[in-house]
Amino acid sequence: MKFDSINQEGIDKLMDIFYAKVRKDKNLAPIFNQAIGNDEESWTKHKQKIASFWKGMFLGEGGYNGSPLKAHHDLPPFPREFFDIWLGLFDESLAEIFTDEPRNMMLERAKMIAQRFQMIIYDHKFI
Repeated sequence: MKFDSINQEGIDKLMDIFYAKVRKDKNLAPIFNQAIGNDEESWTKHKQKIASFWKGMFLGEGGYNGSPLKAHHDLPPFPREFFDIWLGLFDESLAEIFTDEPRNMMLERAKMIAQRFQMIIYDHKFI
């Protein structure tokens, strides 16, 4: 059963499904494993942190405390195209959990974030 609205349970499931895909992706897995680690405890903490980011954005809760742009900017250089891979996996995961309306809302926000990060990381333009 898919969720008709963005909610805590859906976001938590999204993190599990999405990051399972990331951990298997030949391009993204090495970057994420280097930044997060390979152990389940580190990944659980990361998923909780990112879930709190999305909960804060869409539900006004979650207590996210971090600087996502800085975290991405501090990574070793990686090809710009990896953002497209990330977005593709994110959209696949959204489709498994949410109906069209919440899926599209979250995907559009993710695309805006990815675009801003790319401009800053690769084009050095601050908007």
